[in-house]
Amino acid sequence: MSLFNPWVILALICAFLGIGAASYTKGVKDEHDWQQLEIARLNKQARETEQRMGEVAQTYAQTLKKANDVAKVKEDKFRNDIVSGKLKLFAPVQASECAVPTTADSPAPAGDTETRAELDPRVAQSLVDLTSRGDQAIRSLNACIDQYEKIRSFK
Repeated sequence: MSLFNPWVILALICAFLGIGAASYTKGVKDEHDWQQLEIARLNKQARETEQRMGEVAQTYAQTLKKANDVAKVKEDKFRNDIVSGKLKLFAPVQASECAVPTTADSPAPAGDTETRAELDPRVAQSLVDLTSRGDQAIRSLNACIDQYEKIRSFK
C-alpha cells in the first residue's frame, strides 16, 4: 500500500474534512453556550440596575411628597392668616402726580415712603394659588433633575 494510492489520499482528505467539520460544530456549540451565559449575565445585571432605579425613584417620590406636605402646611397657614386678616398683602402703586405741596422748611418724611394699596383677599388668595403651583412645579422639576442625575450615574 503506497502513500500515493488514491484511496489512501481520499481517506486522508475525508478524515481531515471530518475533523474540521467536528471542530467547527463544537466551536459553534461552544460559542452558543458562551453567548447564552453572557446574555444571562447581562440580564441579571439589567434586573439589578432596574431594581436600583426603582428604589431611587421611590426614594425621590417620598422626598418630594414630604417636601410638598411641608409646603402645604405653610401654605395653609398663610391662607388662613390672609382670610382672618392677620396678614395683609400690599402692592406698590404709582403716586399721584398732584401730591400735596410741601414747604421748603418741612422735613422730608422718614422711613417707608412707598405708596401701597392693600390687595383684596380674593386677589391675595389667587396670588397664593399661583405661587404655590409654581413652587410645587419647581420642587417637582428639581426632584426630577436629581433623580435623573442619580440614575444616569448607574451606567
